[in-house]
Amino acid sequence: MLKRKIEGRLEAWKASEDRNPLVIKGCRQCGKTYSVLDFAKRNYRHVIYLNFFQNPGYKAVFSGSLEIDTVTMMISSLLGPGADFVQGETVIILDEIQECPQARTALKFFKMDGRYDVIATGSLLGVKGYGHEPASIPVGYESVIDMYPLDFEEFLWASGISTELISLLRRCLDEETPVPEPLHARLQELLLQYAVVGGMPAVVQAFADTGNMGGVLMMQRDIVRSYEDDMVKYAPAKDKPLIAACFQSIPRQLGKENRKFQYSMVKKGGTASKFEGSLQWIEDAGIISRCCNLSITELPLDGNAERDNFKVYMKDTGLFVSMLEDGTQFDILQGNLYSYKGAVFENLAADIFAKMGRKLYFFRKDSGLEIDFVMRWRGKCVLVEVKASTGNTKSTKTLLNHPEKYHVSEAIKLGSYNVGRAGAILTLPMYMAFLLTEF
Repeated sequence: MLKRKIEGRLEAWKASEDRNPLVIKGCRQCGKTYSVLDFAKRNYRHVIYLNFFQNPGYKAVFSGSLEIDTVTMMISSLLGPGADFVQGETVIILDEIQECPQARTALKFFKMDGRYDVIATGSLLGVKGYGHEPASIPVGYESVIDMYPLDFEEFLWASGISTELISLLRRCLDEETPVPEPLHARLQELLLQYAVVGGMPAVVQAFADTGNMGGVLMMQRDIVRSYEDDMVKYAPAKDKPLIAACFQSIPRQLGKENRKFQYSMVKKGGTASKFEGSLQWIEDAGIISRCCNLSITELPLDGNAERDNFKVYMKDTGLFVSMLEDGTQFDILQGNLYSYKGAVFENLAADIFAKMGRKLYFFRKDSGLEIDFVMRWRGKCVLVEVKASTGNTKSTKTLLNHPEKYHVSEAIKLGSYNVGRAGAILTLPMYMAFLLTEF
């Protein structure tokens, strides 16, 4: 069984005395249902499970009165004597709750009633054109957690890297000392594996069990097809081809030297007015992350973000790699991806940062200055350069040499190196990016 960080958040939620019904949002197949059911079975005597996608008839439970005694009576009539409602000992799991908007509305009444805990999961909550929105979003009566595919640290756990070794990495970061060479080599290898396997739980488990990259690629492409099926099934009719075109353009967008998202690359003559809503649909579905350009490199980053000037990365790098041609996995594992290698490693950095809950920013000027990422780290605005292979940091040095203009004094270079420092630039191996947790 894969260890997931969501377990700790679920335990913290249950430990809270005045807990709201919990809504867990995330893209399809990121492990929401498995994690919630496993937690429920370990922490409650009675588990009531309704999956509105598998059993559309369950929506009838919430089609009338939302008074809790009525709802539980309806559930009992559907599930039979195995549905035990015991105050303080029963949890109700409402899976794929976006299929039943009235169930989302009912969370308010579950909270007010207080007898039973409720956990809901949703894959397409809030996407434009999904269907009917809840009659009333229970603001203040629900708590929401975003869940992602496995992040790199979770992948390390699945690969046998212990928490003690991760603590050693943290000490190396804090003290700016090199990682012991045997561990450094192993983590470099695991980073490349993560780049091609990604974090979809079923894919990671299959890779851990078999090591079969062919099977991994087949599973990943099935997931990508399921995303495309969702676009066809749930998007407004007029937007279906536009959403699909935006999604399919992502590898081309990242393949060009200037990775800024351009609507004209989706379709010749494409404009923001035509495609902006379609791209937002994909983002709301949890499939991509948006990285906004900054007008100036200073805090607060969000206040200086240019919303109409951005790059787009796949939330899961393994799925991104699967969208490329056959043989790409082998090339990455061998380190032979030539000019496209930079795109894969940028997406890998975006994957790691986004799954940490970081918003993504970059800095680019028409003069040619460009910084891959900019983040708040340890209370400062810090430049982050991603170098798939040894490369110069001309733009970084330019910004650091003019603090009066760019307001930055520190930078991090991520690549195939060990820990080191050259003046204001801290060099870190790419696999340590997940440790940059301090804001």
